Amino acid sequence: MGIIGEQIKKFRIQKGYTQEKLSREIGVTTQAVSKWERGGTPDAEILPLIADALDVDVNSLFGREEQDLQLILTKKLSRMSSEDAFRYSFNLCWSIILGLTGDAAFTDDFVDTFVSHTGSKRERCPDYFAKLVRNDGMALARLSNDFRHFFLMDQPHEESISAYLEDMESIRKVFALLADKKLIKTICYMYTISNTPVTAPLIGSGTGLDDREVERCIKILCDNKLANQIKIATLDGEITAYTIGCESIVIPMICFADEIAKGTPYPVFGLYDRNKPLM
Repeated sequence: MGIIGEQIKKFRIQKGYTQEKLSREIGVTTQAVSKWERGGTPDAEILPLIADALDVDVNSLFGREEQDLQLILTKKLSRMSSEDAFRYSFNLCWSIILGLTGDAAFTDDFVDTFVSHTGSKRERCPDYFAKLVRNDGMALARLSNDFRHFFLMDQPHEESISAYLEDMESIRKVFALLADKKLIKTICYMYTISNTPVTAPLIGSGTGLDDREVERCIKILCDNKLANQIKIATLDGEITAYTIGCESIVIPMICFADEIAKGTPYPVFGLYDRNKPLM
């Protein structure tokens, strides 16, 4: 494959385009795009159209990126809408997990599956899970039509990640908290209120829990810094309200718990060649 073909394919994948989608954007046949990616060279006059469709400059098609890749991505994402930036970022995450296989042929087998899956809005596709576990780290990704997430861990210098974790009893207590049916019900309800403070009676109304259980759950959440208590001044005096906290911690846990609950469905691909213990 020539450098231009390699670059077209790379940027097409990052953009989340299939070969068919790119061909429509440029006004050529799908076969033409396929030919370029297999080593053919586009006509010079069509290069600007390709660059525009892929949102890159022409120099990038020749592999002559003029700036550090991290800086390019930072600037590119900052110019996008929030929705587009998150979607584009996940496309990059998928490119990362494929590239970390270290096997170009292996990558080619799955890249179009991903692009077609994320680009489909006509039919709902099943959830897939990709798992990559190697000596230098691990990467996991969930892939569905409109719900995707990604986890990447660079292997710490210590042989085991246990050196960086709290003791197992402390971690067990965290799982025990989330195993409390009424507590998780309270957490999930408070997430539906966004960042608006809510009172205990409103929590009770939304969850169906009685006052005693609401008080118990709120105390546990506040003690563990999963919720915050605030005072609101009103004409009738101060009232106590609560806001949810640590969304960035609890939501990923719920997402990965959902994967376990689904019985870890067969992934789009899985690669496990680690010979070192994880813990």
